[in-house]
Amino acid sequence: MEKRSISTKKAPEAIGPYSQGIIIGDLVFLSGQIGVDPETGKMVEGGVLNQARQIFANINNVLEEAGCLIDDIIKATVFLKSMDDFKNVNTIYSEIFSLPYPARSAIEVAGLPLNADIEIEVIAKKT
Repeated sequence: MEKRSISTKKAPEAIGPYSQGIIIGDLVFLSGQIGVDPETGKMVEGGVLNQARQIFANINNVLEEAGCLIDDIIKATVFLKSMDDFKNVNTIYSEIFSLPYPARSAIEVAGLPLNADIEIEVIAKKT
């Protein structure tokens, strides 16, 4: 199976030697997204809720470049600086996803790039 990189200007550029995403077969693997506005290159203000909304906008744009939709996500991994924000993540999830919800893991971490409060990576299946 051929591995193909995904890249779009509608999401923040990678800040290291990695791809925004990779397509292999009918699976799409996205690198972690943080709440950076691709137009300004800066972290959005307003805490974890606004960062999560920007993250899902970024994820949506990378998925569109891959020929997918948010509803094609089958697995998400959420990295949080504080598990106290877990309830806020559930609020955003209920706005973004419908049944059946993607599988999900949530992990508290000591730090994230650019001092983000949240980072999310996803796996989607092309339909």
